[in-house]
Amino acid sequence: MQPITHVVGAGLAGLSAALRLTQAGHRVVIYEAGPQAGGRCRSYFDEPLGCRIDNGNHLLMSGNDSALAYLKLIGAEDTLEGPADSRYPFVDLATGERWSLAPNRGKLPWWVLMPSRRVPGSRARDYLGGLRFRKCGPDATVADLVGRDTRLYRRFWEPLAVAALNTEAKTAAAHLLWPVLEETFARGADFSRPLVARDGLSESFVDPALAWLAQQGATLRLSTRVRKIGFHGNRSVSLDLGGEVVGLDQGDNLVLAVPPAVATTLVPHLMTPTEYRPIVNAHFRLDEADSVAGVEILGVIGGTAEWVFRRGSLVSVTISAASHVVDEEAEVLAPLIWADVAAGLGLGNRPLPAWRIVKEKRATFAETPEQVKRRPEARTFWRNLALAGDWTDTGLPATIEGAIRSGETAAALLKSA
Repeated sequence: MQPITHVVGAGLAGLSAALRLTQAGHRVVIYEAGPQAGGRCRSYFDEPLGCRIDNGNHLLMSGNDSALAYLKLIGAEDTLEGPADSRYPFVDLATGERWSLAPNRGKLPWWVLMPSRRVPGSRARDYLGGLRFRKCGPDATVADLVGRDTRLYRRFWEPLAVAALNTEAKTAAAHLLWPVLEETFARGADFSRPLVARDGLSESFVDPALAWLAQQGATLRLSTRVRKIGFHGNRSVSLDLGGEVVGLDQGDNLVLAVPPAVATTLVPHLMTPTEYRPIVNAHFRLDEADSVAGVEILGVIGGTAEWVFRRGSLVSVTISAASHVVDEEAEVLAPLIWADVAAGLGLGNRPLPAWRIVKEKRATFAETPEQVKRRPEARTFWRNLALAGDWTDTGLPATIEGAIRSGETAAALLKSA
């Protein structure tokens, strides 16, 4: 009988591994403890709003090669949308100033020479600070490299770092920001265009993946928690599902794609990150008169909101590294965030519309130098067990791109074993 690869966890890391292994001809069985796949990347219908929303807002970029390859494989490459060009509008609520960052096409960044394309008050040479991220040491923070007392820090480096690393810039590991810059802005406008899921995260990343896997013969077992992994010698040999034990025969493999706190209960002596950062998302349903065609993206400086996404009549807001607001009551947060949205989008004194606040208290691990050092590699002591997850040592921040790439790495290890 053909060997089986068991994938524990049906978030994006697990789905990515399952896709690549199935593509390579493996028989795949996926186990998911929850009632649905997708993990932190999913959509649902919200009754008070009367529409589908994502459990968290995720901004992708056209240079996220692994995410785009994932979507292409499952036939969902046309489900992302964004502005026609690489342009990031900002508003500073304290001063009322508005501007857009607009990288040019090609690798030579001549856009920094043009005041109309860069942060107001910044100089072209100020952007050279980005080169420091390329060779910085593992203990450097973003604030260490670019300082905290400049306009460019407040209006570019800090919002970029917080959004990409979900960690305060003063404590965020600087070296993790370099691959973000290298794979997007450093490649020019064609690779730095902002993208969001047109209909929802599930419609882009989860539902088409499950359909593709089912068509290829993979098995998905929802509401099935792996309670213990059996080991013998240098192999994982069984999965205890609570009342059922699944044996791993010679040649069978295992991908563990679960949160780090769960992984440590299943794998002996596994070191993982232990600190986390929250994300707070807000969703507002506007009147049809205020709806827009396509996607509108706005970065907010000096407010409670940080990134605003408007699609049709739905406005979604993200606050990353949200320890400062996550414990506030939703009834307190909603009007504060709405005030920023109304000011940023020029909606005047519109009353607070229907809203929903979504809090993820453990959205990602804290991407500080100390916690980054606790990221394990995909390869483990057990030759048929590989780890996947945005918390593993992907070299990237804990993003959709990092999660998907971790699954690719785990699959590649087991395909070559």
